[in-house]
Amino acid sequence: MSASGKCWCPRSEGRTSLTTWHIHMLNARHELTRILPEIRQAAREAVTQASVHADLPDFDLVVKADPEGCIPGLGVGGFAPTPGLIEIKLDPDRFAAPMLVRTLIHEMHHLIRWDGPGYGRSLGEALVSEGLAGHFVLQVLGGEPDRWDATTPAQGSVRAAMNEWSRRDYDHARWFFGGGDLRKWTGYGLGHRLIAEHLSRHPDDNAVTLACVQAEALRPVMRRLAGTEGAAQNAEDSSTEGEDKADGA
Repeated sequence: MSASGKCWCPRSEGRTSLTTWHIHMLNARHELTRILPEIRQAAREAVTQASVHADLPDFDLVVKADPEGCIPGLGVGGFAPTPGLIEIKLDPDRFAAPMLVRTLIHEMHHLIRWDGPGYGRSLGEALVSEGLAGHFVLQVLGGEPDRWDATTPAQGSVRAAMNEWSRRDYDHARWFFGGGDLRKWTGYGLGHRLIAEHLSRHPDDNAVTLACVQAEALRPVMRRLAGTEGAAQNAEDSSTEGEDKADGA
């Protein structure tokens, strides 16, 4: 562990073997049959591309048809619930290999993190894990952030996240999928912004070197973002107050 709170888990010393991974198709009812070759090819491509940047832990990949479990309109949903396991849900009628590759690469970063500090139980830990996974996709594939990572959080969201940073009873669905005063994908947008802010000041870091960073090491970054948000809100309030006085003159 370094002074910055980082550990080195992506490339373990002495590792000489390739990643062992097994794909399990839940296809007793043949809902995936017509796209089985494309699924296998996309999985191989994702492993190959991700392995250029990081040593992936051994894992099992479970794939099943479940349109209701997919991101609306994209035909795929991913989850890494435990160490060494990725679960993928597909809508066969909306299947797109590039989207499956992106989803798998995102989940592969979660696998790396599971073998380090874990995904996390608090809001701050989840923000760091999701932010790093999104930046890993960019590191491997380039291009633009996924739409959830590009979400602009509403005013006040950063400060609210700072206040709930250590809470383990936070509402994950509310923060990451929307609810109440939080727009859809707020947590993904905050996590992406959090990591981007760190990387802007530490250009030698990336999603792989930070793969096992403790979330607490990035808490000052969120505090800095909260301060920036507060300053922006104060400036906006002052501007509005000035306009109101001018209107009343």
